Amino acid sequence: MAIAADKHHALRSGLPRYQQVKALILEQIQSGELRANDRVPSEQELVMHFGVSRMTANRALRELASDGYLVRQAGVGTFVADLHGRSQIMKVQNIADEISRRGHIHSADVLTLEKIVAGHDVAERLQLVDEAPVFHSVIVHRENDQPIQIEDRFVCPAAAPEYLQQDFTDTTPNQYLCEVAPLQTVEHTIRAIIPDSRSRALLNMSREEPGLLIRRRTWSDGRPVSTVDLCHPGHRYELTANFQSSNED
Repeated sequence: MAIAADKHHALRSGLPRYQQVKALILEQIQSGELRANDRVPSEQELVMHFGVSRMTANRALRELASDGYLVRQAGVGTFVADLHGRSQIMKVQNIADEISRRGHIHSADVLTLEKIVAGHDVAERLQLVDEAPVFHSVIVHRENDQPIQIEDRFVCPAAAPEYLQQDFTDTTPNQYLCEVAPLQTVEHTIRAIIPDSRSRALLNMSREEPGLLIRRRTWSDGRPVSTVDLCHPGHRYELTANFQSSNED
């Protein structure tokens, strides 16, 4: 698939070059110009067309593959992933709904709700320039008054411009963001941790108790919407996953 050399497909300034290349390819996927299983330009084609380095082209394609938009086949090429055919290991559940299904009562304490300047790590996760403005919230979720999750979230303002005006004791950030920026792609990273002293205090955890950290990134319309760290006490939270084979007997 060749990229048309026109103004519509020109790189935009204001972002690192690899992010500009990523944004262009994502726009073509979202608009339908690139469909599932279509071949996307090779690293060499991107280098020749946009005048970027081979390293820049490689990073753009590699990150799009990591995000689930592309499939790279050695010796064959890079192709648009069939997003409808992919199964997610974990569904994005609204914690208030999870608690309600157990017949318990959800409540939340909003500790932070502010607009800040993004550090390098957050900017990179949201594909923004360093020191771009972002929305930041920290919320402790409770089940029958027992704390079970610290939600530390950063949100791209362009995706949810009224985020700071919401009452997150009445609704959850997850529920609100799903309404204003419907989920397209989700990435989860899960690891065991020993929480810091502040997190232990908020979750009523002992000093030796392990915790579970889920880092989640979400995309809508081909662009990152939010990145969130969800910290849980190990003995009060568990993860389950259901798998269904696509093969029918």
